[in-house]
Amino acid sequence: MDKTPWSVPVAMEDIPDTGLHLDIEAPAPARKGVAELAGLRELPKLAAVFDLMRQGARVHVTGRVTAVVGQTCVVSLEPVENQVDEAVDVTYAPPGSVGPNADDPPEPLINGSLDVGGLATEFLLLAIDPYPRKAGVTFVAPKAEEAGERPFAALKTLKQRFGGNS
Repeated sequence: MDKTPWSVPVAMEDIPDTGLHLDIEAPAPARKGVAELAGLRELPKLAAVFDLMRQGARVHVTGRVTAVVGQTCVVSLEPVENQVDEAVDVTYAPPGSVGPNADDPPEPLINGSLDVGGLATEFLLLAIDPYPRKAGVTFVAPKAEEAGERPFAALKTLKQRFGGNS
């Protein structure tokens, strides 16, 4: 399993038959690591609420990941802060318990456990806007210069000089 900056492992044996409710919040060092991984300016808040339910050899996880992400506007290059609120609905199962042709195979349980911190990090990364814009900012393309030489004017002149078609 890849090392994630925020790890909160839960062993399947620690999930009661009635289910397990978790409210987790990433500490500052974990938020810093996730921010670096995601290419964020800052990550002042990262939290998740999960309900884990055993279903035989599987674990069904539902919940939400919430965060405040500090990014840079792709138009103005000014700081911008965005809210993330992402729904989570994932099933885990022991590796090899589902055939390779399953339409939506479950995530693997690793040594009988799952990492809800890693799960929250994954859903945060998927939810971050890759092109954040500050409110009210729009991109205006620079106007092409009408006067003056064009980039390929010299080539056109050479081509005409040596008998090429234009």
